[in-house]
Amino acid sequence: MIGYVTIGTSDMEKACAFYDALLGEIGGSQLMGMDRIKFYGTGGAGAMLAVCIPYDEKAQNCGNGNMVAINAGDRATVDKLYAKAMELGASDEGEPGERMPIFYGAYVRDLDGNKLCFYEMKTG
Repeated sequence: MIGYVTIGTSDMEKACAFYDALLGEIGGSQLMGMDRIKFYGTGGAGAMLAVCIPYDEKAQNCGNGNMVAINAGDRATVDKLYAKAMELGASDEGEPGERMPIFYGAYVRDLDGNKLCFYEMKTG
């Protein structure tokens, strides 16, 4: 259902270094892009995450309540992504842990303050 989600950056070079290393941990890579926007994914028809310099050329800012949730698949990968993000300079918004019986997650803010969640969810 979701094609892609965009998040803003004020420094494309730093953002790309962060997301290249972070998403590489789960097989993601930069699939396409131009000077002001880069799309990350795992290929195929799956959803993508795009990092961009805002089109209106105004300062990047983070929306209150906005967050990108990345399905890590399992708890070990949640822990791994959280640790990698912190190593890359992210700030902590909630260490890995069980939030409810079916949900295990961790929360960080990237170098521009965008909120990310890495999660495993057991359904059905």
